[in-house]
Amino acid sequence: MDAFFASVELLRYPQLKGLPVVIGGGRRKVDELLQERYAGLSRAQIPPQAFPLLKDYVGRGVITTATYPARRFGVGSAMGMMKAAKLCPQAIVLPVDFEEVRRYSRAFKSIIREIAPVVEDRGVDEVYIDFTDVPGGQREGGRVLARLIQKSIFDATGLTCSIGVAPNKLVAKMASEFEKPNGISIVHDEDVQTRIWPLPVRKINGIGPKSEVKLAKLHLHTIGDIAKQDRAWLVDNFGQSYGAWMHDAAWGRDDRPVVTQSEPVSMSRETTFERDLHAVRDRAELGAIFTELCEHVADDLQRKGYVGRTIGIKLRYDDFKTATRDLTIDHYTDDAKTIRRAAGQCLKRVDLKRRLRLLGVRVGKLAKKGEEAYEAPAAAPLRAEESTPDLFGG
Repeated sequence: MDAFFASVELLRYPQLKGLPVVIGGGRRKVDELLQERYAGLSRAQIPPQAFPLLKDYVGRGVITTATYPARRFGVGSAMGMMKAAKLCPQAIVLPVDFEEVRRYSRAFKSIIREIAPVVEDRGVDEVYIDFTDVPGGQREGGRVLARLIQKSIFDATGLTCSIGVAPNKLVAKMASEFEKPNGISIVHDEDVQTRIWPLPVRKINGIGPKSEVKLAKLHLHTIGDIAKQDRAWLVDNFGQSYGAWMHDAAWGRDDRPVVTQSEPVSMSRETTFERDLHAVRDRAELGAIFTELCEHVADDLQRKGYVGRTIGIKLRYDDFKTATRDLTIDHYTDDAKTIRRAAGQCLKRVDLKRRLRLLGVRVGKLAKKGEEAYEAPAAAPLRAEESTPDLFGG
């Protein structure tokens, strides 16, 4: 999907189309404030100058996504909002509405499955589609089907997407970025050298920043640079598995199937604070946030029909160091209070003297509700009826 989080906001506020808009920051309050100030006007009638600007943002939030006009200034996903404000101070800033995003995510995926049912879900805004056996799917190399998918999604939701068509998932992923927004790119095997090799190494999904640095030290900057290396040389420098994979990826080889069913390993929620919080001085605020995270995770489990036994926490301190702890209880649960109680026990095993910038809660060892089997706890089980208070006031 094209700038998915931002595009969902533009459905709510169409008057912002064509303007630089970034999505991110704190909790959603902007709708209420605007409607109070412009009582009697519909959302679409609120003037653009009424919206908060990035130059006035104060905090440590990061950008979830940005409209394409904002991206022209160098603003991008995962960038700190204070840094982005220096690049594009005039951008309008809106927080994420996760419920609305999830609703549109379910909608566009449902539309795709009606056209081509073999679909692999890759998160809130992306899927892989195997259209090998879709009637008429091969017409114009897949372009006819891609246009149908785009039109069907747009007609039903008003949202656009970009589609990459290729013999495998690896190349299709790269191709989907070629013609954004609302584009279709078709890459055949014989196109790899002309269309894939000139790209930077990071365009291969699986090559991260550390590998990019190492490749640069070896004077390998493009995918073609990797492809020209001997497989054995890559194995010597990057290890048997990763080096061999890197060579195949550079040549556009990928035999992974489209997986239509995959069970989640865990479910989690986390939040980055607008300011550093302290476990003692900000105990009430932290306690409320902690409880809310547990409730959100419980809601996610219940909505998707899962229960879990391993409950964990994640803390990030003001020096950006991260601590995680977890424990396994003696039964499966999707209950917010049980999750909160177990997560509170985990808090007793971390350093809470330093200020915190992030807090997260995770439930793992999942099973479908009603299909869970008893397993003895790994160690130090916590029973649901235990009620020892945690350090955030549980």
